[in-house]
Amino acid sequence: MDQRSAATSRQPDTDTTYAQPELRDYAALGDGRTIALVNREGRIDWLPIPDLDSLPVFALLIDGDSGGCIELCPEQEFSTTRRYVGPTNVLETVFTTDAGSVRVTDALVTGVAGRLPWAELARRVEGIDGSVRMRWAVRPGTMLRTASPWLENNDGSSFIRIGQISVGVTGKDHGAKPAGDGCEESLTGAFTTDADSRHLLVVAATHDEPLHIPDPDNVMRGVDRTIAGWEAWSREFSYDGPWSEQVQRSALVLKLLIFAPSGAIAAAATTSLPESPAGGKNWDYRYAWVRDAAYSVQALVRFGLREETHAAYSWLLGTIRRHSPDLQVFYRLNGELPGELSTYEAAGWHDIGPVVAGNDARNQLQLGIYGDLFGISRAYVDAGNILDTGTGRLLAAVADRTCDIWRHRDSGMWELNDLQHYTSSKMGCWQALDAAVHLADLGQIPGSSARWRSERERIRAWIEEHGWSEDLGAYIMHPGSTALDTSVLLHAPSGFDRGERMNRTIDALRRELARGALLYRYSGMQDQEHPFTASSFWLVSALACVGRVDEAVELMDELVTLSNDVGLYSEMTAEDGAFWGNLPQGLSHLALINAAMNIEELSA
Repeated sequence: MDQRSAATSRQPDTDTTYAQPELRDYAALGDGRTIALVNREGRIDWLPIPDLDSLPVFALLIDGDSGGCIELCPEQEFSTTRRYVGPTNVLETVFTTDAGSVRVTDALVTGVAGRLPWAELARRVEGIDGSVRMRWAVRPGTMLRTASPWLENNDGSSFIRIGQISVGVTGKDHGAKPAGDGCEESLTGAFTTDADSRHLLVVAATHDEPLHIPDPDNVMRGVDRTIAGWEAWSREFSYDGPWSEQVQRSALVLKLLIFAPSGAIAAAATTSLPESPAGGKNWDYRYAWVRDAAYSVQALVRFGLREETHAAYSWLLGTIRRHSPDLQVFYRLNGELPGELSTYEAAGWHDIGPVVAGNDARNQLQLGIYGDLFGISRAYVDAGNILDTGTGRLLAAVADRTCDIWRHRDSGMWELNDLQHYTSSKMGCWQALDAAVHLADLGQIPGSSARWRSERERIRAWIEEHGWSEDLGAYIMHPGSTALDTSVLLHAPSGFDRGERMNRTIDALRRELARGALLYRYSGMQDQEHPFTASSFWLVSALACVGRVDEAVELMDELVTLSNDVGLYSEMTAEDGAFWGNLPQGLSHLALINAAMNIEELSA
């Protein structure tokens, strides 16, 4: 996949009123603590500080009036191409004008031993040819209209305070303009490049602590160090099968979503990006879902990545113990329970609200996560690891709990308010007990595996009787329904069914829910939202699992062309290719990874 974009011409903005780009226009940077989104015009429209789940200091993405952004682009009309610098999360954008061209390298800088204790965004500008006049501006927003920025001067240095955040701007040959009085809310500057000239803009920020202003020469070296760090990580990545470039890019996205202070894995980098033009379905995905963590750990194990695997699994176990006895659907990145849903006054992306912090699924019962937890545990042990005594006891208790609770109605994978006996939820409970038996047979967990075996077979019998419709030739969403649900596809890889019924379900899903290569989540969603990106990759995996490898390869070849120019996927992909929902979405990239690896393993 060529990760350079097609050239796009535009006239740069001349005031502080901005058009919000399409979601396909964004690339992501990260440092293990937060994520920035950069559009094709070199403008950073999203950056929470200090953490990914903090209120965003720069949030033009969802607040076009007062969200704030960081600009850097030529003063005259330009076109751009961009790419990631090799197997890294450092972005390179080339701006071309009639007068010449420049290269901008964007990085959230990391230190010698990992992430820095402050946020440090570096924007290195190198003249390629000719002479290009560049301008920049650092315009903090109102943190979703909860605070007001204030500019201060100190011994000739200018910095901005907003709430408990301090933002400093420095650089090298970056032409900073003298700041005025405190009524100003942004810092600006301009400079001119020549062939082989080098310039640097640095934005450093801290939260509720002193502000460190980096030395520009150190930051110049830090950009190269950050590139080298990502390259070193990618060398540990062990996958050279089909679609290796797309798989590696997806692994790099997954790495971006790992919250280094705890090891938790965020579901996505953003909040409130709508799933539907009608609005309403705007959620915050900056949490660690048990489900997403399960798929992530399984992918990390398959890649042979040890540190991230152990950190994510250990974090999840510790968090579950702290808040037991019942599993939560998701947790905060610091391991705490999520709070109440909060709504902000910001208008939302393209004025499609609401803008929220939090997610109403926090108190739901979702039985499928029992299978997800055991899926992680099985993958971890099968990779050669050993469970400690406390973890063994915890899992035995969860297996017993699964035996007791699988008969309950729940909200299903799609976090619905309609409580039903969802077929895929029961399949998840089957998966949990199947893995529990496996782990008990290996001597990894104590308890009554005889009970788990017996209850596992009761679940299978229930699904075969109540979760299947011979008239439709498919697993149905829940008993009494004629709706179809793509989440049952996850249980071809789980091992529940790789036979005739899953085969027929695949065909039924494609007839009703497919639009080209894309699938809607479940029946009825065609009129409410856009196709769900991960569902299409789940279909690839299911096709491979039932032996239809040629069809899986054909579909996979089509799906990998639907990313944006730098290889990112959002939650939903419209039939016209537009992105919808939060991004980058971990579940979409995980589904791609697992689809590629399932095809490789099952076609060997």
